[in-house]
Amino acid sequence: MPDVEHQPDAHRFIVATEAGEAELTYTLATGLIVFTHTGVPKAAEGQGIGKSLAEAGLAYAREEGLRVLPLCPFVKSYMHRHPETHDLLTKGFRV
Repeated sequence: MPDVEHQPDAHRFIVATEAGEAELTYTLATGLIVFTHTGVPKAAEGQGIGKSLAEAGLAYAREEGLRVLPLCPFVKSYMHRHPETHDLLTKGFRV
């Protein structure tokens, strides 16, 4: 699994790859984390980096007691495939 670094001041999680930086960006509101974008360099795709970013972001949400609004299609798809994350969803949002 790649090392995921959380950069809270920049509102993102990153993984350094040989092809460049992969990132999961988010915004915060009271009691809520909104995942906005996951980007992985083309040359680094298919290595589980996006999955690691999503897992790190969701673990952070759980640790901080935040509800999740997955506007990012990648995180939304990840959550759809992992029902154990559905308890994190903000009220009324379905994946």
